Amino acid sequence: MQAIQEFIAADMHQVDEVIRARLHSDVVLVSQVAEYIINSGGKRLRPALVLLSAGAFGYQGSAHHELAAVVEFIHTATLLHDDVVDESALRRGRETANALFGNAASVLVGDFLYSRAFQMMVTVNSMRVMAVLSEATNVIAEGEVLQLMNCNDADISEQDYLRVIRYKTAKLFEAAARLGAIIGGADAATEAAMASYGMHLGTAFQLIDDVLDYSGKHEETGKNIGDDLAEGKPTLPLLYLMQHGTAAQAALVRRAIEEGGLEEFQPILAAIFDSGALDYTRRQAAEESALACAALACLPDSQYKSSLLNLAEFAISRAY
Repeated sequence: MQAIQEFIAADMHQVDEVIRARLHSDVVLVSQVAEYIINSGGKRLRPALVLLSAGAFGYQGSAHHELAAVVEFIHTATLLHDDVVDESALRRGRETANALFGNAASVLVGDFLYSRAFQMMVTVNSMRVMAVLSEATNVIAEGEVLQLMNCNDADISEQDYLRVIRYKTAKLFEAAARLGAIIGGADAATEAAMASYGMHLGTAFQLIDDVLDYSGKHEETGKNIGDDLAEGKPTLPLLYLMQHGTAAQAALVRRAIEEGGLEEFQPILAAIFDSGALDYTRRQAAEESALACAALACLPDSQYKSSLLNLAEFAISRAY
């Protein structure tokens, strides 16, 4: 990931300048909350994806900087709303904005970031760009609601869960990769291939997040281990354990999902490791990563293409 960051450092600096300029508001609390979450140490994968995708098509303008910032604003807005819904107190090793500023401020500043993102995307003067981003924002909202409906539901299928991932997480990756193709003048088939790359990359990324929720180190992930279980989220490792574990283990997981909390976390964690649930989830993520890489066959060789391939590898090999 460091090599990718170094390669696009100059462009990312321009994106940061756009972010700083567009965060300005005469309402002080808006600027405070927005800057707090934007500067909280995220990996900036989604804006990087816009930059790399545009570069792969030889784009020479400045719209990719604006659109990379738009994508980061949309992502940040979802984080603000997510943390309120999940009642989270920690993200990336820091207090969440809702813990620091309160739920009301977090929701309202999230709304500000969404609306500012739409103001910014208008300046690109492309109906195709508007269509992609407005659809993505809508699908992400549907994904948030789907996840809420699935909370504490131990009967959802693997397909149901993957649908949530596709909507809630992968859709913005898909849009980011597609945007670079659009402004780079790609034909319809190549644009669709880039969208496929982004969708599979985002799915792989989220599946590894599911793994890290049970195997990650707090100092690396910035999260408390077991957060998903505490919130009653039936993620893929738990679904696998219920299908392939013993009857007693399945009953234990069902009760934990339906009731939430971490009262029986240690025996569940041991069962997750013993059953191979994490290995299975990693294999699913690796398959998604391979599909993402295959979608890039349409691109000519370049450092941008190499970086996109490396990003797919990072998504499944990371420890944070």
